Amino acid sequence: MRLQNYQKKDEAIRLAFEQLKKEHPERLQKRLNFSWSNWGFGLEDFAVSCARLSKAGIRFIELHGNHYGPDLGYRAKEISAIMADSGIACGGVCGMFSADNDLSSNRHIQRQAAIDYIRREAEFTAAMGGRYMLVCPAAVGRPGKYDDSEIDRSIDALSRVADVFVQTGVRAAIEPIRAAETSLVHTISEAKDYIRRLNHPGVEHINGDVYHMLVGESHIGQAIWDAGGMLTNLHMADTNRCALGNGSLDIDTIIRALYLIGYNNDSCFVTPEPLGPGGDPYPAQNAKTDPAILDKLVFDSVRYFREREEALLQR
Repeated sequence: MRLQNYQKKDEAIRLAFEQLKKEHPERLQKRLNFSWSNWGFGLEDFAVSCARLSKAGIRFIELHGNHYGPDLGYRAKEISAIMADSGIACGGVCGMFSADNDLSSNRHIQRQAAIDYIRREAEFTAAMGGRYMLVCPAAVGRPGKYDDSEIDRSIDALSRVADVFVQTGVRAAIEPIRAAETSLVHTISEAKDYIRRLNHPGVEHINGDVYHMLVGESHIGQAIWDAGGMLTNLHMADTNRCALGNGSLDIDTIIRALYLIGYNNDSCFVTPEPLGPGGDPYPAQNAKTDPAILDKLVFDSVRYFREREEALLQR
């Protein structure tokens, strides 16, 4: 029986991975950095969240980019102490872009809010030792476009603050998001085109998200391979946007593709963000969730991911 089209791509990645194992085993010695995006924990006390991640053996965290104004958000000194006590370092910061701070907005005040927000968050990321900051070209939770000039406004607005990424050494990571949640940049290819058009040394990386890739890409593994060294963070959730291992996601092919692009390095992270299905995930940041549910999300995800990773890397 002939392979289905997606199976042909699976097989190409599998064969390339097996060749890498055979010819360059030294490139597989370091394991992938497993992080966790904490904004889905909502209003939970930060120390409680860090204790959970530490107990699960997770050593990196993607911090909620909650500096929505100069008087809001995490205080670096305070949370650094909590993280140090838990043995956790900052991988990066999850930039949060709603209609209130929208790079593509047709309202000047909202674009200015996005610029100010990026400046605050990039400086915070650097203070925390984070490697990247996620940037969305348009508001999340607003799938309907304003007009046909959104991308031009978005690129113009981001270009006005892009120098901050060079100054701080933080990677700006453009995130493609499914069309049900935002109006611009839905695929890796479109993110690369956005970065090319902006043409700034501070904006050269991509934040992938497997859940969005399920509907935006023809093949997730191939899209990761195509992203190559531009990919610096990969949000993870299973096909139902729940814990890894609780859906039908082909995680083996994803892991193989990540090793093929040399993703197992100090500046790249695999970061689960299991938010559940729905059109607008942002309300989760202001919610209280049963800690037992959060425990299960974390422990199920890290256990399943590491089991699959080790199985693939065995000789």
